[in-house]
Amino acid sequence: MNVFTKQTRTLGGALAALLILLPAGTMLAGDAEAQAVLPPLKTITTLGSTVPANGDVNPYGVAQIKRTIGNLRAGHILVSNFNNAGNFQGEGSTIVDVAPDGSGVSLFATLKPATLKGSCPGGVGLTTALVVLREGWVIVGSLPTSTQGTVFTGSGCLIVLDSLGNPVETFYGSLINGPWDMTAFESNHEAKLFVTNVLNGTVAAGGAVVHAGTVTRLNLTVSATAKPVLESITVIGSGFPQRTDPAALVIGPTGVGLRVGCDDDCGDQDDQGDGDHGDSSVLYVADTLGNRVTMIDRALSRTSSGGTGRTLSSGGSLNGPLGLVVTPGGHVLTVNSADGFITEISPQGMQVAKKQLDNTPVPGSLPGAGTLFGLAFDPTAGVYFVDDGSNTLNLLHR
Repeated sequence: MNVFTKQTRTLGGALAALLILLPAGTMLAGDAEAQAVLPPLKTITTLGSTVPANGDVNPYGVAQIKRTIGNLRAGHILVSNFNNAGNFQGEGSTIVDVAPDGSGVSLFATLKPATLKGSCPGGVGLTTALVVLREGWVIVGSLPTSTQGTVFTGSGCLIVLDSLGNPVETFYGSLINGPWDMTAFESNHEAKLFVTNVLNGTVAAGGAVVHAGTVTRLNLTVSATAKPVLESITVIGSGFPQRTDPAALVIGPTGVGLRVGCDDDCGDQDDQGDGDHGDSSVLYVADTLGNRVTMIDRALSRTSSGGTGRTLSSGGSLNGPLGLVVTPGGHVLTVNSADGFITEISPQGMQVAKKQLDNTPVPGSLPGAGTLFGLAFDPTAGVYFVDDGSNTLNLLHR
């Protein structure tokens, strides 16, 4: 394992990362404005390299550990790698553990098709879909390729690992097709996974846009002593635009974030679907090709698709949104694929502020393009984010 050095820089100067206020009429007012999280965050600290001993690069998924159990340490950050040492997409196989103070990086797991406990059609190529459940189970998505990252080999799966990093089972099937990103909701001995899927008809279209991206909800029974049990899978979102891409492999619905208890400030919920109308949950989805963030109502209980949902915000400072998280105050944070900015959106859909997280020059593209993917928000620390330009985990903080 390499030795990692923590580096800190202040936003400003060449980075051009000071708070940028958006056009008139987009600022929040009163209590909602006070809940904005980006304005006071002015420093970026590099916590460590995400490149393990096998040379995997292109960090995608980010998940913060909430509870110490096994090899999982509360507050630490897990990061999944999408590319192998040859920089071939869809062939990364490692998850690394990064200490939140930048004091060290270690290998949590290396996954190989032959050692998985269950089927994963096509093999292993870890994606942005990464969560850590309170009971100590780690779940990561796989969208595999071969031939130097140029050929899709199968629909992939979700791989379940125990707290020691050992694979214990997989979730796969026709409704899990290119799992791209994921978030989770936990209650008692139940967990609900919300997964975006980007391979439905995408490969056959040969680069053309197809409106077939989905969001599935997986209902699980979980405990600390037995591996999770998959009870049901439901498509709760559908019709998202997606296509293959020579630089990004595939582009489609990416980041997802759940908010529970959204009656007062998320507008009127739709009448579609036959879920519990007392369910005030909303799932936010980064519609990357649509350059917007959408809202799927009653995400916890709906039993049919809500289509692409309602638009929360579009255009403006959004530029191909990818990773997405929801703050405790209900604000959405999302990072762009086409430049190095993060945008904050209020529950009412107002783009409050943006900051530049990466300004690496990219020939033919805007600075920072292609560097940002997964992120996590900790109210006491700031915004953790991966940077593919430097293969590092970073923290945006006060």
